[in-house]
Amino acid sequence: MHTRTLMAGALVLAAWTGMAAASLPPPTPAQAQAQAAKKAAADAQAEKDKQLLLAKMDAVAAAWRAKAGAKGWKLNGPTALAAPAAAVTAAATLAGSNGQPNGKLGAAAAQAPVTSEKSGTAAPSADVKPAPSPPASTVKTK
Repeated sequence: MHTRTLMAGALVLAAWTGMAAASLPPPTPAQAQAQAAKKAAADAQAEKDKQLLLAKMDAVAAAWRAKAGAKGWKLNGPTALAAPAAAVTAAATLAGSNGQPNGKLGAAAAQAPVTSEKSGTAAPSADVKPAPSPPASTVKTK
């Protein structure tokens, strides 16, 4: 009787595992088109929200500048920002897991010396705690 219970349990477990490993069928063309339309609508709404947020931030900054000028506060002109460098945006397009093209170090990185406090090839940082000093000879340790 005990063997039958174990066998039945094993069969149920095997069937359950098979169901859990089953994959969903691919979406129909109508479902794929609906998903694409939903994504496009979400992207459009996100862009609209972004533009509204930027306009509101500009309005708040303009109101503050007007109030600051009336109250005699010092105003600095807006700071012009350059476009981000290609290296800032390139990380998303690199294939290697270490952020390097094809996962290999570039020539400059390969020639750079490796320094590490842990391995002793670099001086300790100024903010590192010094090693504890030995106890004074007048203090009994035992």
